[in-house]
Amino acid sequence: MEIFPPDIRFDIVGKWRVFAGTSMVAVVLSLLLLGVKGLNMGIDFTGGTLVQVQFKKAQPIAKIRSSVASLSLGDTVVQNFGSDREYLIRVEKSLGTTRGVGERVAGILSKDFGKGTFEIRRTESVGPKVGSDLREKAMSSMFFALIGILIYVSLRFQFRQAVAAVIALLHDVIITAGVFALSGKEFSLPIVAALLTIIGYSLNDTIVVFDRIRENTRLSRRSEFIDLINRSVNQTLSRTIITSGTTLVAVIAFLILGGDVISDVAFTLVVGIIAGTYSSIYVATPLLLVWPGGSGASRKLAQGKKSAAKA
Repeated sequence: MEIFPPDIRFDIVGKWRVFAGTSMVAVVLSLLLLGVKGLNMGIDFTGGTLVQVQFKKAQPIAKIRSSVASLSLGDTVVQNFGSDREYLIRVEKSLGTTRGVGERVAGILSKDFGKGTFEIRRTESVGPKVGSDLREKAMSSMFFALIGILIYVSLRFQFRQAVAAVIALLHDVIITAGVFALSGKEFSLPIVAALLTIIGYSLNDTIVVFDRIRENTRLSRRSEFIDLINRSVNQTLSRTIITSGTTLVAVIAFLILGGDVISDVAFTLVVGIIAGTYSSIYVATPLLLVWPGGSGASRKLAQGKKSAAKA
């Protein structure tokens, strides 16, 4: 199945400066958001206790904040969760067991709102040291994933392809994190897992394009490098759009119908798939053109192979 005819000729690489500028603006804005606003770290990383409460009828969120703040458990965050009757209450301190905090929150809510007006749906607690360790391990997992990808692509292709792939993956992760900072959604361990999924998904798209470039290099030894890259991207364009499109439809279904438990993960995947598809086409392959000694609009491929061909 093909969306575009086999002989389609979009001048994708010829406009690489426009796309490079767009990507740089998006990355810089994302970094500014991360530096100024930061990520809304969940209790997985910051430590503390999370209590999910469902009231029988909607209550003023300001009143709930005031009620829980009187417990003196440190910084307190109260936010809606899915409906105007359900709330997430996150407090900075942990009392050693989830039951201790849950009971104190239930007690003060019963006093201020009345018994039987609400239900404690769940309580989760993470100590500050555990949160710090989880944060370090999350960063390490992404770092070692990128190092492993650099080694793998270097062995399968060349070092310049490996660097281009890693830069494209960093582009995807930074933009996704920037969107998360802008949205204010909670950044937790499942989101880290989603980011690692995005890294693998985006790499797969990039590898497909690189593989077609290598194949065309063997078949068209006298093609100009920029023309060869353009042809390779065009030849894989239908496959990229179909694969990303079908995956995106499934993830959007999870985002809309899956409920609040997986909505943030689905949101991360939606942003990541869009960014990853873009970077595979407009970031990774054009980077091969600017690699020192690797290309240029008029550079011929396989100049070093002429002697072997004659032999």
